[in-house]
Amino acid sequence: MVNNHALGSPLGTQRTKILMLGSGELGREIVIELMRLGAWVCAADSYEGAPAAQAAHEARVLDMANPDRLDALIDEIQPDIIIPEVEAIATQELQKAADRGIQVTPSSQIAAICMDRERLRVLAHESLGLPTTPYRFAGSLDELLAGAQAVGFPCVIKPIMSSSGHGQSVARSADDLEASWDEAQRGRRSADDGEISRVIVEAFAPLQSELTVLTVSSSSGTVTCEAIGQRQEDGDYRESWQPVDLDSSVLEKARALAVQIVDGLVDVAHGNGERGWGVFGVELFVLTDGSLLFNEVSPRPHDTGMVTMISQRLSEFALHARAVLGVPVTQSDTRLSIPQSSTAASRAIVVEGDGEATFTGVERALSEQGTELRLFGKPSVHGHRRMGVALSTASSIQDARNKTQTIVDALTIRVH
Repeated sequence: MVNNHALGSPLGTQRTKILMLGSGELGREIVIELMRLGAWVCAADSYEGAPAAQAAHEARVLDMANPDRLDALIDEIQPDIIIPEVEAIATQELQKAADRGIQVTPSSQIAAICMDRERLRVLAHESLGLPTTPYRFAGSLDELLAGAQAVGFPCVIKPIMSSSGHGQSVARSADDLEASWDEAQRGRRSADDGEISRVIVEAFAPLQSELTVLTVSSSSGTVTCEAIGQRQEDGDYRESWQPVDLDSSVLEKARALAVQIVDGLVDVAHGNGERGWGVFGVELFVLTDGSLLFNEVSPRPHDTGMVTMISQRLSEFALHARAVLGVPVTQSDTRLSIPQSSTAASRAIVVEGDGEATFTGVERALSEQGTELRLFGKPSVHGHRRMGVALSTASSIQDARNKTQTIVDALTIRVH
């Protein structure tokens, strides 16, 4: 497929128009990279002042899960490219946009599959043969009980249409299943849609660690970044580091699994007449025996991949922008930029409170060499919210992680 996007005149008549659906911290970095390449960008989200909306040429506020609202926005903007950055989107409208010749990133079909844990797991395990944990799907509490008994306790219950730990829980016995079912219904994204969500129930695995393999599909094929290690809390990212200290054979298997799932998804896109270009965050489990299991894939830059803003020559956001615009991405484009035998790390800055968050002490936080900071500029926090990320490089994984904690400790954070 040939790229025909005209760039460099975002306010002119020959501009390439891009509509971002979702304007969080990841979306903001994508917007910045697209604008550096001369594209015009409109950033949409469900609330005023979202991070990407502060950076884009224009911004819109709407419920993107509402088909009529989303269709009206697409008609208004008339974009050349649509980039979904969140899950709460009326995916049927993306298919309509693709049918009209609009490039959906990576494709309308991929967006729909990756939003749906049931469709994704069936594709990955049953069609492509990727190894996964034992699983069942359930559409009622009775079906959940049967599924949990089939995979065994303890087990993990997740709504099929959610992400980042929303609505997820662990059931250690049958007595926990009713609470897990309720959490899947009330805690998931789009919990107010009035629908009953199906769930996936998965067996626990003897887990050693979790990996993200950022995988790029572009006009020149599929390439991968160095694997990223991570630490999560309640299903949400807290730390990541790159590269990881694992046997080279394990890392090569991880790369091969990532390419397999992304190529499978891209084949679906091609079957629908779409390109399938962009960055994919492939999540894998490393078991205590060194074997690997496929977990999930995000069809966009991944939160754990924020470490690439300090570790790689081109961040995941720059890679995404290039791929989306038809620029070939080769394996050399994904290489690390840090010295050999060193490590980069990222740490989410999670703020708790109710109000506007402000930060002081940035000069102290960035006083040590090899440190960087990104404050997302979110307008407020209610409860707890990821409001920034600390980045560092050091000679070892632990030293890099310690430096990110030092950055956070040096900040004075107030919620007003």
